[in-house]
Amino acid sequence: MQRLTYRAARAADLPFIISLAAEDDVSGSIEPWQPKSAPAYEAVLAEIDADPHEELFPAELDGVPVGTFQLTYLSSLTRPGMRRGLVESVHIVPGRRNNGFGSEMMRWAIERCRAQGCGIVQLTSNKQRIDAHRFYETLGFSRTHEGFRLFL
Repeated sequence: MQRLTYRAARAADLPFIISLAAEDDVSGSIEPWQPKSAPAYEAVLAEIDADPHEELFPAELDGVPVGTFQLTYLSSLTRPGMRRGLVESVHIVPGRRNNGFGSEMMRWAIERCRAQGCGIVQLTSNKQRIDAHRFYETLGFSRTHEGFRLFL
């Protein structure tokens, strides 16, 4: 299998990233990419780029994007001061699933967290995404907490 490559996301990647997230959304809360939304998305990307604790990556195969994910590095007073890596917005193009790209991408994300000094990697997944839960368990993740959310 060919290796994926990773780089910091650029504004030109936003249509791919947002469209892929919307296509994969089980809650129906993500709107598909629309050019009129570009300034808002570009502002968020600029905020991510300016924060040394945030990274957004497209994963590419031969220069063509096949996936994306975001990493956040959290300092914590628990486990005495162990830094945590939070993986969010993990998506693979539907036609590229079940070919090992998701596993390769997640292993790279885990190693990136390790390189950033993290002692634990965590993520959340929508309860409806049963296949995703099995996928994360094959990578060694375990279900340890129940998540809660409050929209403001």
